[in-house]
Amino acid sequence: MKQQYLERAGAFETTAEALKKKYNRYSLVRLLLFVAAVGLGIYLWTGVHLLAGAVFTLAFLYAFYRFILWHQDIQQEERHHRRLAAVNRLEAGVLDHEYASFQNGGEFSDPEHPYSLDLDLFGDYSFFQYLNRAGTALGRERLADYLRHPADPAAIQQRQAAIAELQKMLDWRQHFQAFSLETEDSLAHLQLLKRWLEEPPFVSNRPWLVAALYVSPFWALAGLVLFILYLPWYVAILFLLPPAWILKATKEQVDKAHVQTTQAEGTLAHYARLLRHIEGQGFETPLLQELHRLLELPGGKLASDAIHRLSYIIGQLNVRYNFFAIFLNLGGLWDLQWAFRLERWKGSLKENLPHWFEAIAEFEALSSLGNLYCNNPEWAFPIVHDAPRLEGEALGHPLIRRDKRVSNDITVPTDGHIKLVTGSNMAGKSTFLRTVGINIVLAMAGAPACARRLALPPLQVYTSMRTQDALHESTSSFYAELKRLRLIIEAVEASADKQPPEPQAFFLLDEILKGTNSNDRHTGSKALIKQLIRSRGSGIIATHDLELGQLEAGANGAVENLRIEVEIKDGKLYFDYKLKKGVSRSFNATLLMQKMGIKIGQDGQDGEGGQD
Repeated sequence: MKQQYLERAGAFETTAEALKKKYNRYSLVRLLLFVAAVGLGIYLWTGVHLLAGAVFTLAFLYAFYRFILWHQDIQQEERHHRRLAAVNRLEAGVLDHEYASFQNGGEFSDPEHPYSLDLDLFGDYSFFQYLNRAGTALGRERLADYLRHPADPAAIQQRQAAIAELQKMLDWRQHFQAFSLETEDSLAHLQLLKRWLEEPPFVSNRPWLVAALYVSPFWALAGLVLFILYLPWYVAILFLLPPAWILKATKEQVDKAHVQTTQAEGTLAHYARLLRHIEGQGFETPLLQELHRLLELPGGKLASDAIHRLSYIIGQLNVRYNFFAIFLNLGGLWDLQWAFRLERWKGSLKENLPHWFEAIAEFEALSSLGNLYCNNPEWAFPIVHDAPRLEGEALGHPLIRRDKRVSNDITVPTDGHIKLVTGSNMAGKSTFLRTVGINIVLAMAGAPACARRLALPPLQVYTSMRTQDALHESTSSFYAELKRLRLIIEAVEASADKQPPEPQAFFLLDEILKGTNSNDRHTGSKALIKQLIRSRGSGIIATHDLELGQLEAGANGAVENLRIEVEIKDGKLYFDYKLKKGVSRSFNATLLMQKMGIKIGQDGQDGEGGQD
């Protein structure tokens, strides 16, 4: 796959170079045409006839304008192919787990979320950064929502089918991604635009103001003619008073509409390209067909044209930033003319715009997941069933390279069962918890899982792995962990009687109550495990407390001991990261401390009778 990406990158770069040469050649042609046309125009105006000169000038200006547009399209196409080359080079790097160039979704990080912080969903070198191929803020937000909120089984099935279809559409996905890379948008600006959609009209609902829009150009022309032929300037200037009064009376409303729309001009133009790319493709799966139908308009009109028209109208209203706009306003009420067109657009297509945004967001999120599946075709789509049982075969962590990834099988009843995983330091207990967690998240997002097989009921993951001091709340890490555990207990109790498609709570706990002394930790951990079992809670708990392994004997099958061992041979540590039954009996803390320079079993230099 990596070689394919590199070959595609080279092919797109070659095409881009050819387009650049073509653009440069026609730049010279463009200059020569202009010079020749000026010479011919002067000859026709002065040596033939004024009418011939006028006809030629008008025809040339139109033809030259079309030529310029065609010439600019060549440059645009060159840039697009360079972006395609970059997309493929980046994708080749991702196969070597080099993905720091993608946006990391740090804005979606939330310490209060049930699992996103502990599972490294957002931030530098996060799973979102590995997964994300969305170039728009809409797409990134939707992709983050996929990861943050479990979908219902029906939605999961639809997404799986759509992702499987998009996986095969490499060309279409990469062109879509290259178009989205042009986009610079902001959710804040889009919120302003949506707020504008809800504002009542202030021009089209006032007949006298609409009439003034049609009359004002003729009024201004009449004043100009009269000034030239008959009237002194101090009388002709009176013709400017009515438009000045109208502009003053409506300024506040025009300013408000302008503030709400101005930043969307460029964004909407880029969105139009994305919509045009979607419109030009047929799809087979129900979800993609449904999203495609959101772009259909009566009379065969295209959503991409309509949204491009909105961008153009906003651009014309933005002309008010120009110094010469004062003359356009006094001569034809320019601001109100385009505010009126904005209102007419809104009146006919107000309900459609959010649907178009929805289509862009969904296609970007689904394309990201289709790309994930394309890069990892050996992954499996999870089976979401009604049975209270999670079964994973060859479950691995997606952020660990294939050649270093160690996979494990796991089966967990989800109606009141706890897997207690013991092991020494660095054995891989925390990574195993994250492996299970991230794959459940992928399953509930409708994505393929990093596994040979994964079957599970609808689950909502809760984690307690990285509790931190909250200085703004004057909260210690121990108290923060207690708050987190209370949240998990409440979630387990609330979901105890839920049945599919409602998700049940599934917890992943790492070193319970690590912020207190060993006696309290053991007593508290034991009590918590028993409470979770009584509440029919299910999950996995990793711990160094080997005495907790004694709970299995009296739990009637509700607790099972698992271990991840580390072997010490010839003073060296050997990790296999494989899950086995039973309680761990290997210890490595002493050896690790010695390797870090801590002299175990010796008095320090400053101690009584001590020596090096």
